[in-house]
Amino acid sequence: MDWNDFRLILAINRAGSLKGAAKELGNDHSTIFRWLNALEAKLEAQLFDRNGGAYTPTEAGDRMLLAAERMELEALAVDREISGRDARLSGNLRITCSESLAYRILNDLLAEFRSRHEGITVELLVDNRQLDLLRREADIAIRATRPVEGDLFGRQIAETAWALYASPRYLADHDRPVTVPFEGHRFIGWDSSAVAAAAKWLTDTVSGNQIVYRSSSLINQMMAVKAGIGMALLPCYLGDQETDIESVSLPEAALTRELWLITHRDLRNTARVRAFFDIVGQGLVDRRHLLEGSARRAAG
Repeated sequence: MDWNDFRLILAINRAGSLKGAAKELGNDHSTIFRWLNALEAKLEAQLFDRNGGAYTPTEAGDRMLLAAERMELEALAVDREISGRDARLSGNLRITCSESLAYRILNDLLAEFRSRHEGITVELLVDNRQLDLLRREADIAIRATRPVEGDLFGRQIAETAWALYASPRYLADHDRPVTVPFEGHRFIGWDSSAVAAAAKWLTDTVSGNQIVYRSSSLINQMMAVKAGIGMALLPCYLGDQETDIESVSLPEAALTRELWLITHRDLRNTARVRAFFDIVGQGLVDRRHLLEGSARRAAG
């Protein structure tokens, strides 16, 4: 057996389907199907139960997965250890952050970072999910949660505030909202599967028939506010910098979150990672007034 057999089993198990495994491994569905059949024939054992398009590991599959996960952990540890000794200010750096932070804050900082370190290629993974830094899905994450895994190293940047926003067009047709539950007002909310704290706050605060539009994208929610569809909860660093919408509430204290810059402990001394923490980390600190929602209120 070779490592590719184990990678195949890991990919199918994590995706739960051949289609998802094919996407992760960069192959087509028929190739993954052929590889799995060949592996099961070689081992003379069924590794997955098939139920429609869903694949669940059998007892034999679980045994192979345990070995595969141990091998992967060892390989990743060696990779991080070698990368952690890298003193070059060149190469690739994979960053992950949320859609709204990438849209409104990060690009200016990445431009400064690139101007000072032209040998480093930045790959920005815009994803509201928390990518796994232990598995090197990214080198650095900017996220609104304190790292809890013992193998992660982080720097707290600021706190991020959220408030309600509306457009002048909407406010011309509606009284300015005063108190919960904001009767007579329309809201823009998240898709029904969202688990974000702001989505839960809105669900708990207003009635279902007040939410007249839903979107999984905060940028799209902001554009819906601009169109006058209704009010929306937005991060203050996103809403406060838009001149054609305005905050109609103070930041909701229950939604304040810490913003962290995070990497794996093995990578924190890598030259590329240190440079990013120094330049982009300090740039985020310098924009704390935007992140904490004090910029527009101070100006007002």
